[in-house]
Amino acid sequence: MRFVTVAGPPSVGKTSVILRAIEVLAGTGVKVGVVKFDCISTRDRQLFERAGVPVAVGLAGNLCPDHFFVVNVQESLAWGKRAGLDLLVCESAGLCNRCAPHIRDVLAVCVVDHLAGVETPQKIGPMLTMADVVVLTKGDIVSQAEREVFSFRVRQANPRAVVVPVNGLTGQGGDHLARLFREAAEVPTLEGAQLRFSMPAALCSYCLGQRRVGADFQMGNVRKMEFPA
Repeated sequence: MRFVTVAGPPSVGKTSVILRAIEVLAGTGVKVGVVKFDCISTRDRQLFERAGVPVAVGLAGNLCPDHFFVVNVQESLAWGKRAGLDLLVCESAGLCNRCAPHIRDVLAVCVVDHLAGVETPQKIGPMLTMADVVVLTKGDIVSQAEREVFSFRVRQANPRAVVVPVNGLTGQGGDHLARLFREAAEVPTLEGAQLRFSMPAALCSYCLGQRRVGADFQMGNVRKMEFPA
């Protein structure tokens, strides 16, 4: 079974572009399923079910959604095999703009939208800089000049990535993304697979439920800023 991870900040259009690619793939007889990772709630299950796409949903609750993703990704692959899928897409929200873990030897897609501003590609971090494919959405809302500058900034941040503009409403560009999905590597197992970069490390009093503010209540992995005098 082929396997793809799709990451990006909330509301950039990840689900829409995945559905557009699936439309193309379904027309060629490829059976695609999706595992959707999110935080508190999601309505995307209904969108995938309405499109006839097998879907499983995991909600991280008060856990980091990307740590939640890593803990459950091997089981996601096993579910896809049981469902008889040809291709499994795992969608994860990179809320901190650093996480959304990419896995070595697994096609990694990052979705960003033009409305975030031309400085955004320099702010996202490994979610974008270590992706194989960067999908640009909502380009129809900005000018041609803004699209060109944004695309240039993406290529500065990740020169080796394939950059694919996709319109989630009209489907333009979905065929290109579908072709890249179809060319993803077969992944027999993720047991022992390695992330492309280490996850953010933090275990502090707030991770363990502390709610009070102040140095007396801060323990563990705590980093303080230095302020000018």
